[in-house]
Amino acid sequence: MLSFFTVLSMAILGMSTVTGIITNIFIVAVNFYARDPGVRMNACDLVVCTLGLSNVVFLCTMTINDFCTFMWSDGYFSDGIYSMFNVLIFFPIFSSFWFTVCLCVFYCIQILIFTSPFFIKLKQNVAKVVHGLLVWSVLTSLVISLPAAWSLDKELSWNTTTDLTGNITLVGGVPKLNLYYLLFSNIIGCTVPLLLVSISNGLIIQSLCAHAKHMVQSSSSSSTPRSEAGLRAVKTVTLLLLLYITFYVAEILMFIDMFPPTSPWFCVCLIVIYLYSPTQSVILILGSPKLKTMSCKMLCP
Repeated sequence: MLSFFTVLSMAILGMSTVTGIITNIFIVAVNFYARDPGVRMNACDLVVCTLGLSNVVFLCTMTINDFCTFMWSDGYFSDGIYSMFNVLIFFPIFSSFWFTVCLCVFYCIQILIFTSPFFIKLKQNVAKVVHGLLVWSVLTSLVISLPAAWSLDKELSWNTTTDLTGNITLVGGVPKLNLYYLLFSNIIGCTVPLLLVSISNGLIIQSLCAHAKHMVQSSSSSSTPRSEAGLRAVKTVTLLLLLYITFYVAEILMFIDMFPPTSPWFCVCLIVIYLYSPTQSVILILGSPKLKTMSCKMLCP
């Protein structure tokens, strides 16, 4: 019989999956239908929509993956199926991290004040810059995800017979991802985006502090649209950064097999991973006036 903690964990995983899919589809739907007919989606909305789609793919893939793990373990741990699920899981994870970088870069370009002609031109063409970053994010995530299909090692289990010959026979093997691939993919797909998000957050905070100091020196107490947008961006990026770090730690602990599958801490790490997408969608909704207004209308008609 399943323990109370296991049942509770499964319930949390189910609710987080449903919540994440609903909130991320809401983000995509609102941004798609709220745009003016015939007008291209602006850069910020495009990044947020891409993040929402990536999260939906991740949640659906994780759900199918875990279902197959418990209900179809013999077929799941075959080399072909196991490799396919690794690629399908890693791609949206790495994509989500790099899309978050794209969002932070957009905030930096929009909020920071530049004097260099190069950065001024960059600010004027922010839509092209964001489109290019999104394409490179997809390509980078794809390049570091595909090697998971052939970066497998076999954990072989052996059985010693009790006959007079003392033969050792192979019982079976469980595929596992190669440690060198995990190290490489985590550096490019997780660590580098984490550093870039941290740097972006620091630059935006520094810009807001300089703006606040200038307002104090000029004896101005009224907030400007730029300062309000900057404050909203700082809150969004800071929350995304904290969520990112939490997910990163849980992911590393899972990859290095820190806890056995029957451990409560294993379930905690799994819950953190499942909560990443719905929590991120809530942060994006609260950080967007359009999404926040629409959600309030739907919840409080």
